[in-house]
Amino acid sequence: MDVLGSMTRAVTSRIGYLRGVPAIDPSDAVVIVTGGARGIGAETAKLFAANGATVWIGDLDENIAKDTATTIPGAVARRLDVTDRGSWALFLDEILHEHGRIDVLVNNAGVMPVGPFADEPEATTDLILDVNVRGVLNGMHAVLPLMAQAGRGHVVNISSMAGMIPLPGMVSYNTSKYAALGGSLAARREYDGTGVTVSAIMPAAVRTELSSGADLSVLPTVDPQDVARQVLRTLATRAAKTSAPTWVLPGWGLVEAFVPETVERFARRLINHDQAMALDPVGRKDYLERIERHADQNASVGGRTTKKAAR
Repeated sequence: MDVLGSMTRAVTSRIGYLRGVPAIDPSDAVVIVTGGARGIGAETAKLFAANGATVWIGDLDENIAKDTATTIPGAVARRLDVTDRGSWALFLDEILHEHGRIDVLVNNAGVMPVGPFADEPEATTDLILDVNVRGVLNGMHAVLPLMAQAGRGHVVNISSMAGMIPLPGMVSYNTSKYAALGGSLAARREYDGTGVTVSAIMPAAVRTELSSGADLSVLPTVDPQDVARQVLRTLATRAAKTSAPTWVLPGWGLVEAFVPETVERFARRLINHDQAMALDPVGRKDYLERIERHADQNASVGGRTTKKAAR
């Protein structure tokens, strides 16, 4: 898109951090979107494709991903288990054989089981950490060296405002998103000066299947298209952290800096900050069944070293 390309070049010329960072024009970009079968991932794939990018969707649910790809001109979908480096290697081999490069990785795949921590099965905890943390690390581990060798590239990790705002009923999810944010910022520093950038997107509550049946009205709510626009925007800004809505991140920063915990606790009670503890089992039924299935698959495959040793 010419407008975005011009914006990127203008920003690059003005901001010291971006000097020496090659611009990426989406109309000529090879883009990977993980978890692209649904929700934020699907909308991000559509937006990049609408701006001329060549989009590869990677998702564990290959059939649904392929259905999504048929609605996106030029998009390709393949099975990708983000928790498995071998799966990443196969996925990237095909893309590199076809295009010879990867310009943008959007690490979007994620799961969000919520509820009382004491009731959370170990398999669910493993799934959250394997997908939301290991998946992000595996994606960066796969593409960052290739991008650094090429001297250009951009990684966008979908974290969450749950990576900064702790909430009851989201202990493991909060943990995973804090980790995704920390990994993004650390990788950003490690690859500074290589021509490669890493950004974290931090949505509040998003209207997708991920939050179905979970009352998260304590947080501002956005549509997946809003998050997709923020992802695309990072090609111009290369910002370290961006929230959706954009005002939430600086707003929470002010709370952390100036509001005493006693006052915060009182305010949290007023707005019922423990809403994630109260699930709608009917509204969340389909999502929970899919998560349970994926958790069982994850355990049987042995995504964690301890499971491999036990088999």
